[in-house]
Amino acid sequence: MSGFPWFTRRKPLDPAIAERRDQLPAPATLDDRPLREQRFVVLDLETSGLNMSRDLVLSIGAVTIEDGAIDLGSQFESTLQRDAGKPSASVLIHGIAPSALAAGVDPAEALLDFMEFLGDSPILAFHATFDQRMLTRALKQDLDYRLRHCFLDVAELAPMLCPEAGIRNGGLDDWIEHFGLQVQQRHHASADALVTAEIALILFSRARRQGLDSPAALASALARRQRRLHAPAL
Repeated sequence: MSGFPWFTRRKPLDPAIAERRDQLPAPATLDDRPLREQRFVVLDLETSGLNMSRDLVLSIGAVTIEDGAIDLGSQFESTLQRDAGKPSASVLIHGIAPSALAAGVDPAEALLDFMEFLGDSPILAFHATFDQRMLTRALKQDLDYRLRHCFLDVAELAPMLCPEAGIRNGGLDDWIEHFGLQVQQRHHASADALVTAEIALILFSRARRQGLDSPAALASALARRQRRLHAPAL
């Protein structure tokens, strides 16, 4: 069980924060422009646990893919201020010390900073459903903001585009090993976002060769694959 409080009452928003929030752009749709012409934000969250209804976002790491490459000059990293309480098993994995959480950025400020970094771009993440639900809840609770950005799941794209790997339900480490990548520090939001972006670029190259050269085409192919996987056996 997590040592973090499962519920924290949202403080009234500072008027300056509310004004910045209200100026955030509307999210873009997944369109038919070639992948090389898109800006994507690759996201990774470190959390107090894996319970999407109770646990909290502790840190946010993100990098951008633009013009078909990772923009190392455009990265985001922030640790949110949290009352750590008793360390949980997941905290021991990602190694964010209680002192770092106590000295972190106010959650509303950190989340708003990320949303300004994100802009209207679609989001890439590994096991995106988890990140999407955790971010959605944090934004609602701490910023009174409804997340509407599009997500593409790298964990679903990889087996669809690289079936020869034989990795059907693999984790991030499986694909790191398969592609022979190096990661500086696993379970660190920025490092995990960076290696996820490297995997995404490999997958985009495969996608182009398979005639799936746009976010809309990838999303449609993923939807067809999910329908096949979940179709009842005849």
